[in-house]
Amino acid sequence: MTTHPSTLGRDVKVMGLVGAAHWASHFFQLVLPALFLFLRDEFEVSFAALGLLTTMLYGASGLTQTAAGFLVDRFGARRVLLSGLTLASLATLGFGLVSSYWMLLPLSVLAGLGNSVFHPADLAILTAKVSPHRLGRGYATHALCGNLGWASAPILMIGLAQAWDWRVAIMTAGLIGLAIVAAFLIWGEDLGDRDEAASSAEASEKIPMGRLMDNVRLLLSTTIISCFLYFAFLSAALIGIQNFGIPAMVDLFGLSLVDAGRGVTGFLLGTAGGIFIGGILADRTDRHDRIAIAGMITAALFMLYIATADLNGGMVLILLILAGAASGTTTPSRDMLVRAATPRGASGRVFGFVYSGLDLGSSLIPIMLGWALDQGRPEAVFYAASALLAITVFTVIKVRRQVVAA
Repeated sequence: MTTHPSTLGRDVKVMGLVGAAHWASHFFQLVLPALFLFLRDEFEVSFAALGLLTTMLYGASGLTQTAAGFLVDRFGARRVLLSGLTLASLATLGFGLVSSYWMLLPLSVLAGLGNSVFHPADLAILTAKVSPHRLGRGYATHALCGNLGWASAPILMIGLAQAWDWRVAIMTAGLIGLAIVAAFLIWGEDLGDRDEAASSAEASEKIPMGRLMDNVRLLLSTTIISCFLYFAFLSAALIGIQNFGIPAMVDLFGLSLVDAGRGVTGFLLGTAGGIFIGGILADRTDRHDRIAIAGMITAALFMLYIATADLNGGMVLILLILAGAASGTTTPSRDMLVRAATPRGASGRVFGFVYSGLDLGSSLIPIMLGWALDQGRPEAVFYAASALLAITVFTVIKVRRQVVAA
């Protein structure tokens, strides 16, 4: 990949623009889950039915994210990124206009299609345009903004819904997304297509776009599959807390809706703080596997304790913040592991395929956890998070071995 001169100011601007897009992506993912209790009463449906909305969104995103990666390598990240952000914003606006539960399903698919572009486009831009010695912090900024998007959703959505109406809350979210689109059109010249086109030309030399078997061998290599599984298990673990943490804490610990919302926000803010620390660590070591393993084991133990102990609201909040911080510390290192496993010129395809694991993992667990809540088993949300976080450790070990062997 061509190395371009880059100053601190340009790096910060690129990180900020890409971070804003990633904030919007994660924010949209929790717009509906933050309002599940409102939607259940409005449409008189079960938690399992509400979980299906999440499954549709993440399923559509995961199944199309690899294709989005190919589009990034072919046409440039800026065009693909803005198209996806616009589609996700309009679909979110549509959520606030529906008159029945069933109308939410196709809109969830459209939101998922819009969501599919963010990881391949964002990470291709960062990899190409941020100075190598700041790349760990660039990845950290990207992940941090995403988690701040998650953290913003419960507070903003519940606050607006209680002050006005759940429809007002959702439509406000859609308008925020369109405002970010406008900001990109005005200030997004650093995300122009020229450098990306050059990167795509190099990709054609290294991993030809038109050769099917070359791409199949690349994406189905042991290293890339191990990265994919890491993200699938990780997202399956975290999606339960993000989507069902609020009703689970209300049922399991008797917390109020506001206190349970603070718990989820605390987890996500803890994750954001961990990402900040993890970005510094990722730039100072090449043993990113050790950071990932230690963080995941620690987070798994905190989740297990929450599932088994009799806790008050304050202790639940503290433990969720600590669990979020432990898992967040691993995020920049995981991106560095994927980068180490990615051939030159194939970042869009590899990032698109690997990060589709996030969406596919997220799509599999919501219906099961929604069913568990319907059966009166809220602790299952935290047991599942603990077990799945622990499983990710084995995939990290496999990735490290393959990268070192290569």
